[in-house]
Amino acid sequence: MERIASFSVDHTVLEPGVYVSRSDADAATGCVTTTFDLRMTAPNREPVMDTAAVHALEHLGATFLRNDAEWADRVVYFGPMGCRTGFYLVVFGACEPADVADLVLRLFTFARDFEGEIPGARPEECGNYHDSDLAQAKWWARRYVAETLEVLDEAHTAYPALLD
Repeated sequence: MERIASFSVDHTVLEPGVYVSRSDADAATGCVTTTFDLRMTAPNREPVMDTAAVHALEHLGATFLRNDAEWADRVVYFGPMGCRTGFYLVVFGACEPADVADLVLRLFTFARDFEGEIPGARPEECGNYHDSDLAQAKWWARRYVAETLEVLDEAHTAYPALLD
């Protein structure tokens, strides 16, 4: 089998950022989607996020995105990477990091400042409702906003060299 694109990115030099992971077009409909890699930690060099923090951010992020006046109808998916170093954001349309930078900043600012009950975190709403940590989620969101999103530059929006 061929190596998939996301496994071709050199994770030993990848930094936190907002990257286009892939862009896909359906030949039958012409529908285009863009998948963003919202990388929150430097893979293999920094600790990964605890699952409880990831779960809280997943609920906060999905709720925020589905309620955003500009992007709600364009968001296809928001969810965690299995490696717990960030999230995937999938949107309709051919987009670049600059197109979603403000949205991602607003999303993680919302998570950083969130107070109250995590949306969808009751037993009847979630299959693992008790595994959620708002304090940790807010810490990770605060770090991502301050150290990455507020100073986002080209080096953190373009993948480093690919593996051979």
